[in-house]
Amino acid sequence: MTAVTRPRKSDIIYKSLGANEQAIIDKVAIPWLRRLLIHAVAQKMKLQFTGWLQYLMLVPATLGLFIFVGLLYLLGLNTLANVLLVLPLLLLTIIVFDVITSRFHIRFPEALPKPRTEDVFTLIKQRRSCRSYQIRKLTSEHAQGLAQSVSTHLNAPKLGNVPIRLEWVEAPITVWPVVNARHFLVAIAPAEYDRSAILDIGRSLQKIVIDATKMGLGTCWIGPGADHVSVKSHLGDRFNADKDAIICLCAVGYPSGYIPLFIRIFNAQFHKRLPLSALFFADTEMSQPLDMKIQPWSDFAACFESCQWAPSSYNGQTTRCVAKQIPEGFQVDFYAVTSSRYYAAVAIGIWCGNWEMGIDALEMKGHFIQQTELNGKSDHGHEKLPHYDISWVSDIS
Repeated sequence: MTAVTRPRKSDIIYKSLGANEQAIIDKVAIPWLRRLLIHAVAQKMKLQFTGWLQYLMLVPATLGLFIFVGLLYLLGLNTLANVLLVLPLLLLTIIVFDVITSRFHIRFPEALPKPRTEDVFTLIKQRRSCRSYQIRKLTSEHAQGLAQSVSTHLNAPKLGNVPIRLEWVEAPITVWPVVNARHFLVAIAPAEYDRSAILDIGRSLQKIVIDATKMGLGTCWIGPGADHVSVKSHLGDRFNADKDAIICLCAVGYPSGYIPLFIRIFNAQFHKRLPLSALFFADTEMSQPLDMKIQPWSDFAACFESCQWAPSSYNGQTTRCVAKQIPEGFQVDFYAVTSSRYYAAVAIGIWCGNWEMGIDALEMKGHFIQQTELNGKSDHGHEKLPHYDISWVSDIS
């Protein structure tokens, strides 16, 4: 008889993880280290939806420092130990302070933010993902302004023909690593996959995000960090598992100055961006960076930069552009450089939204078109990368 090989537990766990978590694990080539990382990620996934992981992330480092200082005392290095003892005590104090102020909400009240008056390029560049919110409802003015923005952008012409929805949820959904979010826009597309619908979600929701930023509100795109079980329970009969798919969430609310230390570190790491030369190209092989010092590209430098600062899942920056001159004017082709069916497509849509807002600010004219002939197949019949999605064509003759 042929022996039946049972799959490793780590392999089973790996298959249950999301695309982003799998992408992180795939970077590890050493088998035993890869298996260890899979189990660590699985435990992290369990903890993150308890609402405590944001505060516990620094506990191992704090305990490690206490142990190290204790060893120094045992070795008789009392002077050095006394000096280094400040570090774990400081971390412990910060952890306790974060739990008291952010987890249990024992803190001084905070002022409402003021509306912003900067131009759209500045708003796009300076906008940050807000991962800590005040415990208060939106004012009627802000709620009405946000509702108007949702209506405007959902009713605008779309890239595809598939309907999308944004459902409003006002509930303490547990999301990672955001704390105290109480207001969410839940992006829903049909259960049957349609990539143009995912692009439309990214494009429409990003315009709403910038409108919210102008009002002074904080926002945060949430993909794999959302507890979908919780989301579906709050949606109730507004969600049909047979017909609907939750693509992502966007937290909306008033930014808080009470930000747990781990989230401060997280924010600092995830706001870096690739240089323009790594994102925009003059050839389809993406080997020649686009020269933005020459026309017509110099006229659109601010639009290219607005795409550079577009948010993406774990700041992966999975979108690239190829710009070229055509008889009618010029064309910008948008590509995804990963095979992610959802997060890469949302990122493309966000770029489209930023590009379009920039073009409108420059009072230029153009339109989106899809040229499927630009996307081919590999020798094995699989979709090749980069994956072409859509083009913007100028209306300049």
